[in-house]
Amino acid sequence: MADPPDPYKVLQVDSEAEDEVIQAAYRRLAQKYHPDVATGPDAASRMSAINAAWEILRDPAKRAAHDLGRRLAARNAERAAAAAAHPAPGAGGAPPRSTGPAGSAGQTRPGGGGTGAGPGGVAGAAGDVPPRRPETVSSDWTSGRSSHGGGYDPGSMGAPDGLGAAGPPPGDPSGTVLNFGRYAGWSTGEIARRDLDYIEWLDRMPIGRTYRDELDAILRRTGRRKSASAEAQERRGLFRRR
Repeated sequence: MADPPDPYKVLQVDSEAEDEVIQAAYRRLAQKYHPDVATGPDAASRMSAINAAWEILRDPAKRAAHDLGRRLAARNAERAAAAAAHPAPGAGGAPPRSTGPAGSAGQTRPGGGGTGAGPGGVAGAAGDVPPRRPETVSSDWTSGRSSHGGGYDPGSMGAPDGLGAAGPPPGDPSGTVLNFGRYAGWSTGEIARRDLDYIEWLDRMPIGRTYRDELDAILRRTGRRKSASAEAQERRGLFRRR
């Protein structure tokens, strides 16, 4: 039975991608492969795989369990490759150890009993590798991702009206309208009037690079970021005589 496809590969995102990036990728692919739009023979199966991947990655607990499984599978694959490259002595048809200079059995070493025996006649002690104990995963393991805070609510991000958790925009739009995240459908000006912390967060994130100049102007206009002249003036003030 074939392994299920990796949901990260299905949604074409990195395994470290943030929730809002994954949601934006899901919406983009769903619009492209929806049966009402796509006409290819594999559109239905592709859309089914996209929905299945989204069901895993939208849920913090399911995503954490999937990430743990990926790491354990990768670790087991690395160990199997290392074992194949460096087999243990005597495994896989390896030749037996020499019994003496002439290769004759029954060669006796000083102070030993028989062939290959050390002191006290204990044979085969040298070169034997004790079996490794299987690794266990602590029951207290967590993925480190928080499913709370920041206004993000996975249960309401996929609302029927297609808007984010923040609901419909308040009106009087200005600037670019976002198509992802909890403020999907809102313009940057509307978000700035409601949530400047989100503007600062978006300015720091890779997904906000497209809007970097626009976000910078908002942060400077609202006093969250100082102008270049003000910053230069403060730097000069550090070295003034008092």
